[in-house]
Amino acid sequence: MESVVAAFVFFTRLPLWRLRALRTSGSAFRRVITYWALVGWLTGGVMSGVVWLSAQLFPLQVAIVFAMLGRVLVTGALHEDGLADFMDGFGGGGGDRERTLEIMKDSHTGVYGVAGLIFYFLLLFLSLSGLQLPEVCLVILIADPFCKFVASQVTLFLPYARTAGTSKSGVVYDRMSAGSFALSAFFGLLPLALVPHAVWLMAAFFPLAVCPALLLLMKRRIGGYTGDCCGALFLLCELSFYLGSLIILT
Repeated sequence: MESVVAAFVFFTRLPLWRLRALRTSGSAFRRVITYWALVGWLTGGVMSGVVWLSAQLFPLQVAIVFAMLGRVLVTGALHEDGLADFMDGFGGGGGDRERTLEIMKDSHTGVYGVAGLIFYFLLLFLSLSGLQLPEVCLVILIADPFCKFVASQVTLFLPYARTAGTSKSGVVYDRMSAGSFALSAFFGLLPLALVPHAVWLMAAFFPLAVCPALLLLMKRRIGGYTGDCCGALFLLCELSFYLGSLIILT
């Protein structure tokens, strides 16, 4: 239970840390990656709910923008910050490991980071705008937890590229055990199993292809992963799920 609370504290801006009964120890944060997909039920649910409610008053395109804003507010733009740092480091690091890690740790956002966020949000908006409202709600509910599960597998294939002392968050995730993997898979695959439509099953292959490619890039460039890499990995896998759904449905 402590690790579940820690996951919601770490991956969202919910003020759970203020509740004395829900306070967690530092070690619990090392295991939050196991429950990342569970947090996706909340963030995906918020985003899907905002789309549906907003679409009752506004055009779908406006509702999608509100939904994107809703998730950013719930997460504090945690993953988007990771994507920006990832783009800056891998775009401007010049192939040097230490330089790449140094740029990623810098709090300033460079040209590659800004350009990466612009193209990411454009593709996210356009891919969802190409679907109908029921499809948008469903694909978000499925893609968010599923792609967080896919991205969480980074701990099984790559070591952490920094030490706890040089980590931006001060947290180094524990490598998932077999039990942790099974639990993460349950949280990530359950939404997909509850809506067993061929469209979503086919769309799931897109992040399963994107993830290994990004892991290989991380291994070659920095010999591992960082928290920023996790955020970027999730967002790019999720985006590929949306683009795949758009290809299949149109």
